[in-house]
Amino acid sequence: MQCSASIPHMPALHPGQRKRGLTLIELLLFVVVVGIALSAMLRVFTTATQASADPVIRRQELAIAESMLHEVQLMPMTWCDPTDANVEIATSASGCASLAESLGPEPGESRYGPTYFNNVNDYAGFSMSGIRDIGNAAVAGLTGYAVSVAVAPTALDTLTAGGEALKITITVTGPDASTLVLQGWRTRYAPQSPY
Repeated sequence: MQCSASIPHMPALHPGQRKRGLTLIELLLFVVVVGIALSAMLRVFTTATQASADPVIRRQELAIAESMLHEVQLMPMTWCDPTDANVEIATSASGCASLAESLGPEPGESRYGPTYFNNVNDYAGFSMSGIRDIGNAAVAGLTGYAVSVAVAPTALDTLTAGGEALKITITVTGPDASTLVLQGWRTRYAPQSPY
């Protein structure tokens, strides 16, 4: 009886045959490259997340500015104060019975009443800290914003800066101290209409 143990045969590598699998160095190199790529992506996502509130603030500033500009532009632009007896017949400031319009509100006028702003010019120099509606109620969530209004005569195409056109500049400051400036123009297209 013969006892022979067989030894598993390892095939010899032929010159055209390649090894399969990864070496330790290749594996470590892969881990390092993937780690660097993941940390770079994480840094980008972190930066984007930190700045994600900025567009919200900017859009809110724009909404506030557009709303205020719309409010100012809807006011009449007459030669006389709308309460003047000659407001509908005056063809210049000299035709007013008592009160020709000028920049800034007339004594006692306010955006919040009891005597309300009644002309575009009345908004010159107006400002508020913490946004309020026309009834003077604070608007929830907008206490960190401020708005100011500047109204100035301007030349516009063929109109000179003699009061026929006004440039309205609305400046809104957000809770992060960023500012947004929005400008609009108002012309005296119906100078005798107080509405």
